[in-house]
Amino acid sequence: VQLQASGGGLAQAGGSLRLSCAASGRTFSTYGMAWFRQAPGKEREIVAAITWAGGGLYYANSVKGRFTISRDNAKNAVYLQMNSLKLEDTAVYYCAADRERVRPSITMIQGNYGTWGQGTQVTVSS
Repeated sequence: VQLQASGGGLAQAGGSLRLSCAASGRTFSTYGMAWFRQAPGKEREIVAAITWAGGGLYYANSVKGRFTISRDNAKNAVYLQMNSLKLEDTAVYYCAADRERVRPSITMIQGNYGTWGQGTQVTVSS
């Protein structure tokens, strides 16, 4: 699986952005996916994750209720809808694919994600 993230940009606080991650490879539908972010001077952190079949979801407390992760296996894509953006959401966002196929449960462990997209910058201004 190879990943290409897009959709980042500049948004005002309170606004919305939708990130997309396009995957290549016929086995995309068998991998759990996640979005991570890294702000300047901070460690990379998980934002949201979704199981391979889409039935399991995880959100970091900081984005719960504002962000929504989804996937379309027919289009080999995963999305992150970001609403009510805050200044602290400013970061480079990365999509990532699980190392393990058809993992039965959600994983939030960064080391369990073995394929990464190139990152897309999200900047939220006041």
